[in-house]
Amino acid sequence: MKRYFLTGVAVLIPLVITIWVLRSVVNTLDQTLFLLPLSLRPEALFGFAIPGLGVLITVIVILLTGAVAANLLGRRLLTLGEDLLAHIPVVNSIYNGIKQVSDTLFSGSGKAFRQVLLIRYPHNQCWTVAFQTGEPSGEIAAKLSEPHVSVYVPTTPNPTSGFFLMVPRSQIIELDIPVDVALKYIISMGVVDPVSGKPLADIVVPPKQPN
Repeated sequence: MKRYFLTGVAVLIPLVITIWVLRSVVNTLDQTLFLLPLSLRPEALFGFAIPGLGVLITVIVILLTGAVAANLLGRRLLTLGEDLLAHIPVVNSIYNGIKQVSDTLFSGSGKAFRQVLLIRYPHNQCWTVAFQTGEPSGEIAAKLSEPHVSVYVPTTPNPTSGFFLMVPRSQIIELDIPVDVALKYIISMGVVDPVSGKPLADIVVPPKQPN
């Protein structure tokens, strides 16, 4: 009975969590429908709500925005809009900061979150997995006694929260592991093998040969 119960839990927990996450994403994106006039919402047109319609509209808006921004006219309009925001106090600092982060994360040439590292954290007797986000520059780099790297240390099992650290380059170990595999390793609290991406319990270790 205990074995059946544990097997059922192992099967249902990933499925339930996946459904919950997808439902949360859909419900959040469906809130974009509130931007439409009441007369254009599905409840008014069809008499009932259509789950996922907000997701479709969001994807279409993103694609159209990207298509417009990719051509010459769109780039000019984007530049004019950014120049306008640059002259608005408070707004310009918020927008520029967020834009720099998004450009770094989503740029194909950027190095943010493209290198998995091992660093000593939270003390010298422990190691943890981290992601390189860049390198200190300007006054911060000048105040440091040796070259450092900027790293993000995610928490477990929720990697969207974590800590930002600057670690001496001499004290990091670069890993040849894809970012998605490293994230699985972190989210699973070490249950998933960081090399193969498979659960450690499923990996058969060959027996030691007698000397």
